[in-house]
Amino acid sequence: MTEAIALDQVAADAVALVRAFRANGAVSFQDVPLADARASYLKACAANGVAAQDVAAVRTLEFPVADGTANVRVYRPLGSHPDSVTPLVVFIHGGGWVIGNLDSHDSLCRSLANQSGASVVAVDYRLAPEHRFPLPLDDCLAAIHFIRDNALDLQVDLNNAVIAGDSAGGNMATVLANHPEYQVDGLRFTAQVLFYPVTDLTASHRSYQRFTEGFALTAASMYWFREQYVVPGQDLSDARLSPLLHAEGRTQPDLFILTVGHDPLADEGIAYAAAAAGAGTVVMHHHLPRHAHGVLTSAGKIETGRTLLTQAAHFIASRFTAPR
Repeated sequence: MTEAIALDQVAADAVALVRAFRANGAVSFQDVPLADARASYLKACAANGVAAQDVAAVRTLEFPVADGTANVRVYRPLGSHPDSVTPLVVFIHGGGWVIGNLDSHDSLCRSLANQSGASVVAVDYRLAPEHRFPLPLDDCLAAIHFIRDNALDLQVDLNNAVIAGDSAGGNMATVLANHPEYQVDGLRFTAQVLFYPVTDLTASHRSYQRFTEGFALTAASMYWFREQYVVPGQDLSDARLSPLLHAEGRTQPDLFILTVGHDPLADEGIAYAAAAAGAGTVVMHHHLPRHAHGVLTSAGKIETGRTLLTQAAHFIASRFTAPR
């Protein structure tokens, strides 16, 4: 086990949150019962996220999944005409496939909608361990089918579509953008926006060894999330779990990727950006060496998070063309 990174190595706008986390015992998700982990994550996102902006309209809709139903929440951007068709962003929330929901990322989605000019459709996939791999991913695929089949009602332009997600949501977003078994006729993503994504669930990168304590997400957290998500014996090199291992030589949709230095996922995210660029993908990679995982869901307290959220929204807007 390594020692916790000293606070003077943490970005100035993030020190207060890290200091408070450590002063409160540095209790992370794997240290408490599942229900408490889920509740504390929602509380932290509400306390630390960006202020919830007004949008033109919000709707929560039900869609069918295997053996049940799930929900999407549709955010129509402020200033859009009620009868107009807008570009589309499909957003997949993070939380290790185990925690998080539509509410945890509500303010983030509102900001993305308003700043990009797109309707953001957030997916409330069912969580592990109650629904293990590949069910959360399959729920997201079902949501994309639902969006395609209801594009007229949703007033979204399927020719101007971007997929986005943070952490575990970033993992599923890039799989949905690239994996051949998850492509949907009539809705192809022209770009992907990944915030500190999981790209290699084998956990074989050195950043796992560097971050074992002192932050909300550590190597132990990731091992716990993995244990909840996949069944024992699962091949962790599967492209749906570890897309990095299959990225070499494969051109992807244009990629905006954010990585942060104080994160067990740092090295695999950097490697994913490099592999995509090496294959000819258009890549915009932002690396924050002194920030930690979750900077965007803490963007109400961390100014750099707000800046990166705006930059991501501008990237999204730049990928849209005039409606066809």
